[in-house]
Amino acid sequence: MDTQAVIDFVRECYRTSEFIPLHVPTFTGNEQAYVVETIESTYVSSVGAFVDRFEQMVADYTGSPRAVATVNGTAALHAALIAAGVGRGDFVVTQPLTFVATCNALHQLGAEPVFVDVERQSLGLDPDAVAAWLDEHAVVDGAVCRHRASGRPIKAVVPMHTYGHPVRLPELLAVCERWGLRLVEDAAESLGSFYGDRHTGTFGDFGTLSFNGNKVLTTGGGGMVLCRDSAEADHLKHLTTTAKVPHPYEFLHDEPGFNYRMPNLNAALGCGQLEGLAARLASKRALAERYRSFFAGSDYEFVVEPSYGRSNYWLNAVLCADRAQRDELLEATNAAGVMTRPAWRLMHRLPMWADALRGALPVAEWIEDRLVNLPSSPVED
Repeated sequence: MDTQAVIDFVRECYRTSEFIPLHVPTFTGNEQAYVVETIESTYVSSVGAFVDRFEQMVADYTGSPRAVATVNGTAALHAALIAAGVGRGDFVVTQPLTFVATCNALHQLGAEPVFVDVERQSLGLDPDAVAAWLDEHAVVDGAVCRHRASGRPIKAVVPMHTYGHPVRLPELLAVCERWGLRLVEDAAESLGSFYGDRHTGTFGDFGTLSFNGNKVLTTGGGGMVLCRDSAEADHLKHLTTTAKVPHPYEFLHDEPGFNYRMPNLNAALGCGQLEGLAARLASKRALAERYRSFFAGSDYEFVVEPSYGRSNYWLNAVLCADRAQRDELLEATNAAGVMTRPAWRLMHRLPMWADALRGALPVAEWIEDRLVNLPSSPVED
């Protein structure tokens, strides 16, 4: 299959000869009405009814006991890691195939990533590779998991559900339980994705979502921490609201906190978006099926959801035969006004984490050489 055939097919899907972006938001419901209501109320900042409403709607949709809204996905992950007990000098096991925000949140805490390989089926963290790395490099000292060579604590495991495809969560949970580690799911890309009948982000101690403009649900900028424990959720809400103790007029803050609370204006947009989420997800699944059928039997491999889960197909992707074919597809599509992107550069190839601890990464490096993301916006009827 040549690149022109791919370009023609994408244009056929979107029925346009104009520029086709990778993923754009769609507003088809009450978004505008709710935002206008917020403006008219004057409660546009971090106090307002829509923030609490949006938190409850997300908790209900995901099946999470609690949800705490934040200004963006990175803030959500930063706050979740603090709540999980990660601090300066700690190691956190994660994957090299991820957006840089995963590692930026660790850096903000003074923690360091340990990169372990991903698997082909999910493009996400491989539980077997995590178990093997820990067996070789970790030891449990009392109740603390430590890196054998340095003695430094290993506190958590952070898988990322790549492009919306869920990782093998029960297996990761078993590894964490064996080693006394906390599981924090970076579910930034996977709102609407499920492992079996459970939503991603609800298996770990915490899960974090992103509502950036390119996600399946957007609040413009925003994030959410999903919490299993009510007391930890209360503390997270306190921490992300500058740790201010309620009082009629005094300014009392009882610990270092963060101004991470989602503004009411953004939450209003999110409430409208969530009401239309099912239709957007259905449209995206239909598009993914069209891609799957189109690429069947070609020299491109369309990335399908894992057999054990249901993906939101946030970004559709194909795997090329090699890096040369990948680059040819990227160059031809972008030159023709069809936006495509490669996988993120692997985190251990970035200068900030070039010296980070890591295991062998053959699958992540294989994917990096071959993956191309295709336009994935919901298609209008």
